[in-house]
Amino acid sequence: MGAMNRASFFSPQAGRVIDAPLRTRARFAIGDIVRHRHHDFRGVVFDIDPVFANSEEWYQSIPAEVRPEREQPYYHLLAESGDSSYVAYVSQQNLTADAEGGPVEHPSLSELFDDYSNGRYPLRRGLAH
Repeated sequence: MGAMNRASFFSPQAGRVIDAPLRTRARFAIGDIVRHRHHDFRGVVFDIDPVFANSEEWYQSIPAEVRPEREQPYYHLLAESGDSSYVAYVSQQNLTADAEGGPVEHPSLSELFDDYSNGRYPLRRGLAH
């Protein structure tokens, strides 16, 4: 792919500039509720990276046999599992839609989103780009 089809952005998590395709196809949008395909947690999308943009240590900590490709969207989630709430970073290939599961219980949801409505969380006014 030529340089014309790529762009760069700074990733605070990686601490470096990330090279990415100009166009990627994100399957999910900010406010969507998703579930991890292999681990028992679900969450609300609050940010999307066009390609992997976390630290190399984080990436290498994933066992090689299940390590996802870098060149796909990665989602930042306000996640819940059992009685625990946290932020997760997950590749698109490992997520599936989960709106039918109902609302997500995460203490930070109200900082970013309005109340659960029609299977998703609308971004609070004034926070949209």
